[in-house]
Amino acid sequence: MELKVAKELLHIQSWLARVDQIVERGKEVYVDDALLQEAGDSLMMKLGEAANRLSRLDVLAPDGVEWALAVANRNFIIHQYDEINRELTWLTLSRDLPTWKVSLQGLFDEAEAALDGAE
Repeated sequence: MELKVAKELLHIQSWLARVDQIVERGKEVYVDDALLQEAGDSLMMKLGEAANRLSRLDVLAPDGVEWALAVANRNFIIHQYDEINRELTWLTLSRDLPTWKVSLQGLFDEAEAALDGAE
């Protein structure tokens, strides 16, 4: 695995861990906390950008992960920020992104091995 790909995947892994921290607080806390909402938006934007980079590097998304959907979500958050629906962002954070973690685990393992081998 290319080091560039490995690093991108490990960024995704760390961002998904942050998503878990948001979700652990619960929907009610998320909906009532503008700063937490902004943090979730930031994570989704970063994930979308990383998905775009991996797609351009011809990394195939495993089942349960759609790079193009993450990129579209990123673009919406950036360009239609005044139309963000918090019900939808909560669903993305709490339902969709946790499945990414499971689906991407094999690639995360490969990425860690690639970086360990590069040291």
